[in-house]
Amino acid sequence: MSKRRLKNKKIRIVALGSAVVTGGALAAVLLPSANAADEKTPEQIMTMCQRAKVLNGKQQSIFDFGGHPIAGPSFASDNCDFVETDFDTFDGPTEKASIDFPNCEPNATEPAKVSVTWSATVAQGKGKYTLTQQGGGGGIFGALTGSWVKHKGTLDMTVESATAGETEQQEVPVGKVLHMEFTPKMQRMTGEWRVRIDAREATTTTNATPEQNFAAPEVVEGPVVLPGAAGAPGVVDGTSKGVLTDC
Repeated sequence: MSKRRLKNKKIRIVALGSAVVTGGALAAVLLPSANAADEKTPEQIMTMCQRAKVLNGKQQSIFDFGGHPIAGPSFASDNCDFVETDFDTFDGPTEKASIDFPNCEPNATEPAKVSVTWSATVAQGKGKYTLTQQGGGGGIFGALTGSWVKHKGTLDMTVESATAGETEQQEVPVGKVLHMEFTPKMQRMTGEWRVRIDAREATTTTNATPEQNFAAPEVVEGPVVLPGAAGAPGVVDGTSKGVLTDC
C-alpha cells in the first residue's frame, strides 16, 4: 500500500488540557560562579527558574507562579533563560490508527473498496522536569513555546496532546485485512535552563553577596506541528500508510 504525507486541510487537531507527563532525575550542572556549598538539585533550580523575575525574556509577576505579596512565595531568582544547544527531527513510533477492514468472505472474488477513518494521538511535549512545568499558561514548559518558532515545525508547549486523523479511500484485496498506521514526525530540542541571582551590595543589615549562576540540562520532545490554514489549529506532520495482513 502506498505511503502518503498528511494534508493540512483534511486533518483535525484536538488539544487537551495543560498538563505534561514527564520523568527522569538529573544531576544539576553548577556553573563556576556558584559556591559549592550552594549546589542545587535540578528540581530546586527549576523552581528558582519558575519564580524568576524575568523568565525567557518576559518580566514576571509573583502571581504568574501562584505567589502572594504577604503569604508568598516570592521571587527566587533574578533571571532564567533556556539556552538551546541542539535541535533535530526524527520519526516517532508507528502506531495502528484504525480498526481492521477484512475482505475474507469465502465467496469474495474482487477487491473491496472501503472508506477508512483513522486517528492518532501524539503527546505535545515531554521533558525531564515535572515539578514546575504545569500551570494555566504552561508554566516553565509553556515558556518554551516561542523557542520553536525559529524552526520549521512549531510546538505549543501549553497543551498536552494533539490528534491527527483523516478519511481515506482504500482497496482491500481478496484474502487480506487492511488497517491504517500513522508515523508522526517528531522534534527534539536540547539545551539548559540557566538561572542567575544578581550580586547584592552590603547594607546596614546584610552582607554583600556575589552573583550566583546555576544550570539544569533539558531535553524536550514533541511532534512537528505545521501551521494551520486561515487561523485553524496546527497540523501534526507525519505519514499515514495502509497495511495488509492475511485473513
